[in-house]
Amino acid sequence: MTQTEGDLRSRTFSWSDPMLNAEQIGRRSGLELLRAMNRGELPAPPIMHLLGTGRFDVEEGRVTVTLEPQEYHYNPLGTVHGGVLATLLDTATGCAVHSTLPAGMGYTTLDLTTKFLRPASIASGVLTCEGTVLSKGRRTALAQAQVTDGRGALIAHATSTCMLFEMP
Repeated sequence: MTQTEGDLRSRTFSWSDPMLNAEQIGRRSGLELLRAMNRGELPAPPIMHLLGTGRFDVEEGRVTVTLEPQEYHYNPLGTVHGGVLATLLDTATGCAVHSTLPAGMGYTTLDLTTKFLRPASIASGVLTCEGTVLSKGRRTALAQAQVTDGRGALIAHATSTCMLFEMP
């Protein structure tokens, strides 16, 4: 595939050291850490800059993140790549779980079961992804998330199991 110079597009972004947040795990609860990021007291993780996410709201057991689709999110079919949507879903489920953890506890995604229901594009408007915790035990937590478009139509849904563990 070749492109003429007039068709070439570019994008640049910057981010802060991700270890600034990681150092807070033993000092703050998950909810306190996420709220500090939301208020701008701590930087957002690099993945949020890479995707170009928008609003990020957090309360205990619930996270909402938005994304305005851009061309750089597109797959070869001219729609938002499923990996971008899966990353949004993983972010919402994982952060919802994180919001329930005390200081010193961490998590990692064990699985993410995703269903893509309809394509998303720039014409879809702002995508909203809301994640909620369904169940939390001592070692695992189950969360779900859904992506809706600007009209409220369901784009994708996921469930995720997260493993919970003490941070060193």
